[in-house]
Amino acid sequence: MTKQNKKTIILGIDPGIATTGWGVIRTEKNDVKLVNYGCIITSSKTAFSERLNLIHKKLKQIIKKHKPTKAAVEELFFAKNVKTALKVGEARGVILLTAIQTNLMIEEFTPLQVKQALCAYGRAEKAQVQKMVKLRLNLKDIPKPDDAADALAVAICCAQTIPVSLRATVRCAKSE
Repeated sequence: MTKQNKKTIILGIDPGIATTGWGVIRTEKNDVKLVNYGCIITSSKTAFSERLNLIHKKLKQIIKKHKPTKAAVEELFFAKNVKTALKVGEARGVILLTAIQTNLMIEEFTPLQVKQALCAYGRAEKAQVQKMVKLRLNLKDIPKPDDAADALAVAICCAQTIPVSLRATVRCAKSE
Protein backbone atom coordinates (compact mmCIF):
# COMPACT_ATOMS: atom_id res chain seq x y z
CA MET A 1 0.00 0.00 0.00
CA THR A 2 1.34 3.41 -0.91
CA LYS A 3 1.31 6.54 1.22
CA GLN A 4 -1.20 8.04 -1.22
CA ASN A 5 -3.71 5.36 -0.20
CA LYS A 6 -3.92 6.46 3.45
CA LYS A 7 -7.72 6.62 3.33
CA THR A 8 -9.35 5.77 0.04
CA ILE A 9 -12.69 4.30 -0.98
CA ILE A 10 -12.34 2.15 -4.09
CA LEU A 11 -15.14 0.82 -6.26
CA GLY A 12 -14.06 -2.35 -8.05
CA ILE A 13 -16.03 -3.38 -11.13
CA ASP A 14 -16.19 -6.65 -13.06
CA PRO A 15 -17.97 -5.62 -16.30
CA GLY A 16 -20.71 -7.71 -17.83
CA ILE A 17 -23.97 -7.23 -19.69
CA ALA A 18 -26.03 -9.85 -17.84
CA THR A 19 -24.14 -9.45 -14.55
CA THR A 20 -21.87 -6.58 -13.56
CA GLY A 21 -20.09 -7.30 -10.30
CA TRP A 22 -19.21 -4.44 -7.98
CA GLY A 23 -17.38 -4.20 -4.69
CA VAL A 24 -16.48 -1.27 -2.46
CA ILE A 25 -13.51 -1.32 -0.11
CA ARG A 26 -11.93 1.27 2.18
CA THR A 27 -8.18 1.46 2.66
CA GLU A 28 -6.56 3.00 5.70
CA LYS A 29 -2.81 2.78 6.11
CA ASN A 30 -2.02 -0.89 5.36
CA ASP A 31 -5.51 -2.17 6.11
CA VAL A 32 -8.28 -3.02 3.63
CA LYS A 33 -11.89 -3.20 4.84
CA LEU A 34 -15.03 -4.36 3.06
CA VAL A 35 -17.72 -1.71 2.69
CA ASN A 36 -20.26 -3.48 0.45
CA TYR A 37 -20.62 -5.60 -2.69
CA GLY A 38 -23.20 -6.95 -5.09
CA CYS A 39 -24.20 -7.32 -8.72
CA ILE A 40 -26.17 -5.34 -11.25
CA ILE A 41 -28.35 -7.89 -13.07
CA THR A 42 -30.02 -7.27 -16.41
CA SER A 43 -32.46 -9.58 -18.19
CA SER A 44 -31.80 -10.96 -21.66
CA LYS A 45 -35.50 -10.27 -22.34
CA THR A 46 -34.86 -6.53 -22.00
CA ALA A 47 -33.73 -4.45 -24.98
CA PHE A 48 -29.94 -4.17 -25.12
CA SER A 49 -29.95 -0.36 -24.95
CA GLU A 50 -32.17 -0.49 -21.86
CA ARG A 51 -29.79 -3.00 -20.23
CA LEU A 52 -26.94 -0.52 -20.75
CA ASN A 53 -29.08 2.26 -19.28
CA LEU A 54 -29.89 0.10 -16.25
CA ILE A 55 -26.15 -0.54 -15.64
CA HIS A 56 -25.57 3.23 -15.84
CA LYS A 57 -28.41 4.09 -13.43
CA LYS A 58 -27.55 1.40 -10.86
CA LEU A 59 -23.86 2.27 -10.95
CA LYS A 60 -24.67 5.96 -10.36
CA GLN A 61 -26.75 4.92 -7.31
CA ILE A 62 -23.87 2.82 -5.94
CA ILE A 63 -21.42 5.70 -6.45
CA LYS A 64 -23.80 8.19 -4.82
CA LYS A 65 -24.31 5.89 -1.81
CA HIS A 66 -20.68 4.87 -1.17
CA LYS A 67 -18.84 7.97 -2.45
CA PRO A 68 -15.72 6.27 -3.83
CA THR A 69 -12.84 8.40 -5.04
CA LYS A 70 -11.53 5.78 -7.41
CA ALA A 71 -12.97 3.16 -9.78
CA ALA A 72 -10.96 0.03 -10.55
CA VAL A 73 -12.29 -1.63 -13.69
CA GLU A 74 -11.26 -5.01 -15.05
CA GLU A 75 -10.14 -5.02 -18.67
CA LEU A 76 -11.73 -7.53 -21.02
CA PHE A 77 -10.15 -10.82 -21.94
CA PHE A 78 -12.02 -12.89 -24.49
CA ALA A 79 -10.65 -15.49 -26.84
CA LYS A 80 -13.75 -17.19 -28.27
CA ASN A 81 -17.09 -15.41 -28.55
CA VAL A 82 -16.67 -12.11 -30.42
CA LYS A 83 -20.38 -11.22 -30.18
CA THR A 84 -20.30 -11.53 -26.38
CA ALA A 85 -17.03 -9.60 -26.22
CA LEU A 86 -18.55 -6.70 -28.15
CA LYS A 87 -21.62 -6.53 -25.88
CA VAL A 88 -19.48 -6.67 -22.73
CA GLY A 89 -17.23 -4.02 -24.28
CA GLU A 90 -20.24 -1.76 -24.71
CA ALA A 91 -21.22 -2.33 -21.07
CA ARG A 92 -17.63 -1.53 -20.08
CA GLY A 93 -17.87 1.72 -22.06
CA VAL A 94 -20.99 2.70 -20.12
CA ILE A 95 -19.20 1.84 -16.86
CA LEU A 96 -16.18 3.99 -17.76
CA LEU A 97 -18.39 6.89 -18.87
CA THR A 98 -20.39 6.71 -15.64
CA ALA A 99 -17.16 6.79 -13.62
CA ILE A 100 -15.93 9.79 -15.62
CA GLN A 101 -19.25 11.64 -15.24
CA THR A 102 -19.11 11.15 -11.46
CA ASN A 103 -15.52 12.45 -11.30
CA LEU A 104 -13.88 9.20 -10.25
CA MET A 105 -10.24 8.52 -10.93
CA ILE A 106 -10.13 5.36 -13.06
CA GLU A 107 -7.59 2.54 -12.89
CA GLU A 108 -7.84 -0.44 -15.25
CA PHE A 109 -6.40 -3.89 -14.61
CA THR A 110 -6.10 -7.03 -16.68
CA PRO A 111 -7.17 -10.36 -15.17
CA LEU A 112 -3.47 -11.31 -15.12
CA GLN A 113 -2.62 -8.21 -13.04
CA VAL A 114 -5.44 -8.96 -10.59
CA LYS A 115 -4.31 -12.57 -10.14
CA GLN A 116 -0.69 -11.47 -9.73
CA ALA A 117 -1.63 -8.86 -7.11
CA LEU A 118 -3.78 -11.20 -5.02
CA CYS A 119 -2.06 -14.57 -5.45
CA ALA A 120 1.46 -13.60 -6.58
CA TYR A 121 0.81 -15.83 -9.61
CA GLY A 122 -0.70 -14.46 -12.83
CA ARG A 123 -2.20 -17.81 -13.83
CA ALA A 124 -3.98 -18.47 -10.52
CA GLU A 125 -7.33 -20.27 -10.66
CA LYS A 126 -10.55 -18.36 -9.96
CA ALA A 127 -11.02 -20.27 -6.68
CA GLN A 128 -7.56 -19.18 -5.49
CA VAL A 129 -8.35 -15.53 -6.19
CA GLN A 130 -11.68 -15.79 -4.39
CA LYS A 131 -10.03 -17.38 -1.36
CA MET A 132 -7.51 -14.53 -1.25
CA VAL A 133 -10.38 -12.00 -1.38
CA LYS A 134 -11.92 -13.75 1.63
CA LEU A 135 -8.59 -13.76 3.51
CA ARG A 136 -7.56 -10.22 2.57
CA LEU A 137 -10.91 -8.79 3.68
CA ASN A 138 -11.07 -11.04 6.75
CA LEU A 139 -14.45 -12.48 5.76
CA LYS A 140 -16.18 -15.59 7.07
CA ASP A 141 -17.13 -16.76 3.56
CA ILE A 142 -16.15 -16.12 -0.04
CA PRO A 143 -18.39 -13.33 -1.40
CA LYS A 144 -21.14 -14.55 -3.75
CA PRO A 145 -21.92 -14.38 -6.58
CA ASP A 146 -18.56 -14.86 -8.33
CA ASP A 147 -18.88 -11.55 -10.21
CA ALA A 148 -18.98 -9.63 -6.91
CA ALA A 149 -15.94 -11.52 -5.61
CA ASP A 150 -14.14 -10.70 -8.88
CA ALA A 151 -15.01 -7.01 -8.47
CA LEU A 152 -13.62 -7.04 -4.93
CA ALA A 153 -10.44 -8.65 -6.27
CA VAL A 154 -10.08 -5.79 -8.77
CA ALA A 155 -10.57 -3.24 -5.96
CA ILE A 156 -7.94 -4.97 -3.78
CA CYS A 157 -5.54 -5.06 -6.74
CA CYS A 158 -6.03 -1.31 -7.13
CA ALA A 159 -5.44 -0.72 -3.42
CA GLN A 160 -2.04 -2.37 -3.55
CA THR A 161 -0.90 -0.95 -6.90
CA ILE A 162 0.87 2.35 -7.52
CA PRO A 163 -1.61 4.65 -9.32
CA VAL A 164 -0.89 5.38 -12.99
CA SER A 165 -0.49 9.08 -12.19
CA LEU A 166 2.40 8.29 -9.83
CA ARG A 167 4.23 5.72 -11.99
CA ALA A 168 6.00 8.35 -14.07
CA THR A 169 7.04 10.18 -10.90
CA VAL A 170 8.43 6.97 -9.41
CA ARG A 171 10.37 6.19 -12.64
CA CYS A 172 11.79 9.72 -12.76
CA ALA A 173 12.88 9.54 -9.12
CA LYS A 174 14.62 6.19 -9.72
CA SER A 175 16.49 7.47 -12.78
CA GLU A 176 17.83 10.59 -11.06
